[in-house]
Amino acid sequence: MKAVMVICDGMGDRPIGSLGYKTPLQTAKKPNFDRVAKDGMCGLMYTIGPGITPGSDTAHLALLGYDPVPIYTGRGPFEAMGIGMEVRPGDVAFRCNFATVDGNKVIDRRAGRIRDGTQELAAAVSGMEIEGVKIIVREGVEHRGVLILRGEGLDPHVGDIDPHKEQVPMLVSKALKPSAEKTARILNTFTTESMKILSESDLNKGRERPANAILARGPGQAPHIPQFQEKHGMKGAVVVGIPLVRGLCRFAGLEVRDVQGATGSIDTNFEGKARAVAAALKTNDFVLLHFKAPDVYSHDRKPAGKVKGVQDIDRAIGIMLEEIGDEAVIALTADHTTPCEVGDHTADPVPLAIWGKGLRADAVKKYDEISCASGMHNGVRGVDLIPLLKGYANRSAKYGA
Repeated sequence: MKAVMVICDGMGDRPIGSLGYKTPLQTAKKPNFDRVAKDGMCGLMYTIGPGITPGSDTAHLALLGYDPVPIYTGRGPFEAMGIGMEVRPGDVAFRCNFATVDGNKVIDRRAGRIRDGTQELAAAVSGMEIEGVKIIVREGVEHRGVLILRGEGLDPHVGDIDPHKEQVPMLVSKALKPSAEKTARILNTFTTESMKILSESDLNKGRERPANAILARGPGQAPHIPQFQEKHGMKGAVVVGIPLVRGLCRFAGLEVRDVQGATGSIDTNFEGKARAVAAALKTNDFVLLHFKAPDVYSHDRKPAGKVKGVQDIDRAIGIMLEEIGDEAVIALTADHTTPCEVGDHTADPVPLAIWGKGLRADAVKKYDEISCASGMHNGVRGVDLIPLLKGYANRSAKYGA
């Protein structure tokens, strides 16, 4: 059999007062999630490990069967590859946000979730040269972007500019190793110079939340990732809108399937992405389907929106199930928990359901954080998920005679 993994970004949550002390999953009407849970095997999964708060990058590495500890160098290279940038040996890549600052104080890390003009803003600060190092900036989805430093003597071991919170000053990047002093110095100079350019840009005039600063974080260099097909014996594809997952999967050698209207946000083409899975399965053994909407609502602390996001995904899952029938083993899960009342990732485990023709079913009837806890697959880690899917798809080699 073939295998499909559906990752609903940030879907795990905690009880919320405005929802009657239920989670968004417990609140949402989601017949297709519940169908998979009822007819399948459920549990709670730690994508990295108990007590560890996963990043989106490390979580997706684990879910694709890679131990992130020896592989992970930083998020920047994945973001760069995800938007089609070249990451050369020696480059240092950062993920970054267009942000609103007042003086040195961060007012809005997302510049009002800016969606227009970012291409021009990125072009305005790209191409400068500092100490012989070329600066390359490209826009991503909404407020997100990528910064690449290209030149001699660069080292990714530097601190962030982004303070990861608002109403506090921007950070000054510091070298975490003596060999990274040049990189930190260049990053700080770029931050200052780009603020001058962006503040004077006509594109920011009249904006309530001008995109007048670039907050860099997550530096890294191109990682070495064993190719997915060689590691797992399956040819794979991915249907995704956000650059991070696109880039990570490209490094791993998975085919990226483009879907018109796949925005990587709450307004994505849910139906188109669902239908793309069946098309991808015709020429692949494994397909990863990713939805970002729950995480966006969580970071914005919008529980009602997250309920809607779950229901939007549920309708897409219904379409996917109808189109692929019983030709694949399917896993429904999340990369991490993002509670709406926290507004950021936490270490809570995520719900997991695995369904396939002829497989065992446990006693779980609903798909949510509490119901799945009574399933048979409690305590698995993210790196266990691909082996589980291979086993249930009858693709695992026998160990021993």
